[in-house]
Amino acid sequence: MAYDLEEQEQIAAMKDWWRRYGNLVTTAVLVVLVLVAGMQAWNYYRAQQSTAAATLYSQLDTADQSKEPKKVQDIAAAIASSHASTAYASMAQLRAAKSLASDNDLAGAKLRLQWVIDNTKEEEMRDVARVRLAGVLLDEKKLDEALKLAETKHNAAFDGIYADMKGDILTAQGKRAEARAAYQIALEKLDQRSSYRQLLQVKLDAVGEVR
Repeated sequence: MAYDLEEQEQIAAMKDWWRRYGNLVTTAVLVVLVLVAGMQAWNYYRAQQSTAAATLYSQLDTADQSKEPKKVQDIAAAIASSHASTAYASMAQLRAAKSLASDNDLAGAKLRLQWVIDNTKEEEMRDVARVRLAGVLLDEKKLDEALKLAETKHNAAFDGIYADMKGDILTAQGKRAEARAAYQIALEKLDQRSSYRQLLQVKLDAVGEVR
């Protein structure tokens, strides 16, 4: 096929450009393809991890409802070990901590709750773990440590729960005026439809009017 002079010049220019930059373009394309493949592989791995963690968590839920505390702890440990990056790991530790606290194993419960605080990527779960840990410390009479956690910055959605915990700690410290103020804040922040408001009102009445 014959080309006119202008076409021959364009072809020559293209060949010269490819000779100079062809390897660079090919490398760039390969890098993009590798990155895309890597992202797809990572997303697939995360999906597999999440599915496996969900299966284990379902087993933990069954064990918890069946009152099998040892099985609950074993499964929670397995999830934390193999699927720590998933939300199920934090959920499992919270369930395990509750089970341990019910059995009066406060040391074990604290370890589970601290794991959530240190490892979770979900701020809401960290807030839950902190306020529950404050409750465990209150049971241990470690009131200063408990109060420090209850005063930690948290999501506004937890204002009522944190204020209630703070009121419990201040009551244990004999600080009735401060406890009453905390309970009042909790009452204001809690959902009007919450059945917990009745118990909170009982606490508020118990500290009495402060003169």
